[in-house]
Amino acid sequence: MKNYIIVFIAVLLFNCKNENSNHMDTNVAPEVKALTANQIIDKSIDVSGGDRFKQSSLKFEFRDVYYQALRKNHEFLLGRVLVKDNDSIFDMLSNVGFERYKNDAFVKLEDSIANLYAASVNSVHYFSVLPYGLNDKAVHKNLLGSEQIKSKDYYKIKVTFDELGGGEDHEDIFVYWVNKDTFKVDYLAYSYAETSGVGMRFREAYNERYVTGLRFVDYNNYKTENSSIPLEGLGKAFEANRLKLLSKIELKNVTVELVDN
Repeated sequence: MKNYIIVFIAVLLFNCKNENSNHMDTNVAPEVKALTANQIIDKSIDVSGGDRFKQSSLKFEFRDVYYQALRKNHEFLLGRVLVKDNDSIFDMLSNVGFERYKNDAFVKLEDSIANLYAASVNSVHYFSVLPYGLNDKAVHKNLLGSEQIKSKDYYKIKVTFDELGGGEDHEDIFVYWVNKDTFKVDYLAYSYAETSGVGMRFREAYNERYVTGLRFVDYNNYKTENSSIPLEGLGKAFEANRLKLLSKIELKNVTVELVDN
């Protein structure tokens, strides 16, 4: 009888061990697959408005200039209106190119001048709806890894552009810090060509608001006076208070209408 009891206890302990082992296996967290740069940007676009951008009419003011953007599927019209000395200047960038009108009269421009105006119009509209546009064919995204800014975790993504389809400023390089919890772009940095070499800017998003389901933010615009800091290092330089506030990028009177097919 004593031998049976010993065997019973041994079997019971073995079964309990297996049950505990199986129980532990069922609670093991599944392996989390690392996200790619494309997947991160896809999520960022989705939480910022998603496909609404593709069917929208946007209007806003920036530094006393009136802007309007009409997007419908793969067609777009980006415009701005400047009023100066009782004259109205209307710049229009669309799928077919750039045009300028003065008081309703078409203005013929040299290609070099037209390209500069087109880049200026596109730049304001590009920043107004970030990260929409980062899935264009001319855009290349590279995940640089993770980084903390102000105790928050971010994906750090570098963006470059093809010469063909990348616009007049295709040599510009961008870095985006995408919040790992919200997938929103909280910070960005970019380098650009200037007469004295390469300039850099760092932007901090604030005043987030959603208008008809689309996310808009304003920016604190910073510069560095230390040319040895690389573009990818501006996030840490910002956290260490090594950047100088240059200006504020504020969009005013933002309105949105969704456009039917």
